[in-house]
Amino acid sequence: MNFFSEYHQDIMNQKLENIRNSIHCSFEFFPPKNSSLEENLWSSVKRLSKLKPKFFSVTYGANSGEREKTYDIVNKIYKKTGIITAAHLTCIDSTPAELKKIAENYWNNGIKSIVALRGDTSKKDYKHNMYALDLVVLLKKIANFDISVAAYPELHPESKSSKLDILNLKKKIDAGANRAITQFFFNIESYLRFRENCIKNRINVEIIPGILPICNFKQLQRFSKMTNIKIPQWMFEMFNGLDNDLVTQKIIGSSIAIDMVKKLSFEGVKNFHFYTLNQSDITYAICHILGL
Repeated sequence: MNFFSEYHQDIMNQKLENIRNSIHCSFEFFPPKNSSLEENLWSSVKRLSKLKPKFFSVTYGANSGEREKTYDIVNKIYKKTGIITAAHLTCIDSTPAELKKIAENYWNNGIKSIVALRGDTSKKDYKHNMYALDLVVLLKKIANFDISVAAYPELHPESKSSKLDILNLKKKIDAGANRAITQFFFNIESYLRFRENCIKNRINVEIIPGILPICNFKQLQRFSKMTNIKIPQWMFEMFNGLDNDLVTQKIIGSSIAIDMVKKLSFEGVKNFHFYTLNQSDITYAICHILGL
């Protein structure tokens, strides 16, 4: 049986299984900027650890101070919880020699999972010497890291076409990346179409959907402008008049995320990556309801 029919059969089989016995989660955090936010982070890590996630991940800032925080937090989470913790690593403003040193330190400290990204830059005229593909190649030369890369069901903000996005993802997978995690989205059809295109282009790894539970709709609108994510019209209508009612926004946000996970699970998706924004309450509630 070739890869295509095996993969499609796996998706069909998954549709028939009970959602409570078949899905798994992972959670993303970011380095806190002060001691109060740090307490919030550790409270979230402790609570979400109870759900036995496949892994945690910690984002990576573009300046050296935040990079050191990422390194510190990744090590602490792994040591405190024993749960696989993936460190985000970006190419922006780093030389290959610097990246090699950081990666070697992670490997020597038992951190063997990396989320390899190009990284964002605020300088429009910045010339990128390295891309995520180059980082994947560099990491695989150092050691056999478990590598996740980014995918964009609704097109990368700088991409000229979806075909180029798919080709770029294929290069990263062919270079040794183990899976792709998508940017958050709300249009399920966009994800399914993207996954189908991956299969057609022989990208034979899991495409994990990134789920962003909505806590604050205005904040989401800011995120969507930066990331080229389309917010459906029905969501604008649903959150209309709730700017000062964050409690109701969280309840609606939970409902939307639960519905997305259920629909994606019926389409054969097994793993979900939650962008927690260091908040455990809404993510924990969603996962609890889903039986995780």
